Amino acid sequence: MAMETKRLGKTDLEVGRLGIGLSEVGFNLEIADVDQARQVINQALDSGVNFLDTAACYGISEELLGIVASERRDEFVLATKAGHYLPRGEGEDWTYELIISSIDRSLELMKTDHVDLVQLHSCTVEVLERGDVIRALQDAKAAGKTRFVGYSGDNENAKWAVTSGLFDTLQTSFNLVDQSARTNLFADVEAKDMGLIIKRPIGNAVWGADADPVPYQHIPEYAAEYFRRAGVMSDEGPLTDNPNDRIRLALGFTFAHPEVDVTIVGTQQPRHMKSNLEMVAQLLGVSDATVADLHARWDKLSSGWEQRG
Repeated sequence: MAMETKRLGKTDLEVGRLGIGLSEVGFNLEIADVDQARQVINQALDSGVNFLDTAACYGISEELLGIVASERRDEFVLATKAGHYLPRGEGEDWTYELIISSIDRSLELMKTDHVDLVQLHSCTVEVLERGDVIRALQDAKAAGKTRFVGYSGDNENAKWAVTSGLFDTLQTSFNLVDQSARTNLFADVEAKDMGLIIKRPIGNAVWGADADPVPYQHIPEYAAEYFRRAGVMSDEGPLTDNPNDRIRLALGFTFAHPEVDVTIVGTQQPRHMKSNLEMVAQLLGVSDATVADLHARWDKLSSGWEQRG
């Protein structure tokens, strides 16, 4: 079965509903692991994945991507993010000059003359209102360095970016333990015909997990709040029509929302990539009743539970 595709909002990009995020590859691998990165990325491309999402600050992800996939550049939609001075903390973030130089650096590392999408990487409303970083994206687009411009982030910052009408796409967190976007952002995204890219769609596989998965050694607290929420929601009792496969449940929940154009799942393990691809190639088997149960638990319990970046 071929992967279902969707138009990414008002862009002319057709994307498969499963994309790959390259943060784990960038943070957890080394240049010496280039064959492992090649295996993960080629496996995805060979199976019809055509959306690759990275960022200037995801360790060596752009460099590895340039090494292993630049000769297949015409087979995928390439998205990156800009905004942070590198090395982190050693200079000023969110300047016009930084965005332009970051995009140039990304193009050089990924061995391409353009990306399909550059996203501002989770800056605040204050930065967005200042306007120079948005102007930098628009200038990069005018110069042919990117085809479209987007915003990646959550909560009130994402709300500003969506309602501004200045961006083609939104990338935001959404999963069964992080549902705020459903009530806070989805309707506005649809009204503006923006492409909707979902990060953290599996919620770090916390549902039904015995312990916090700690996906990143350099951010040990990354999944802690998700793990806590999963416990609170699970305590409500058995889940209606539980498919008894926590990855299938999590991915199926996210895919059940028609507003979602593409979900990005990150892995550095070829075997995880293989199982994700096999899962998406068939019906995920998550019922409307299961989705409704998860919505109801969220609506009852989520007071104060903000989106997690």
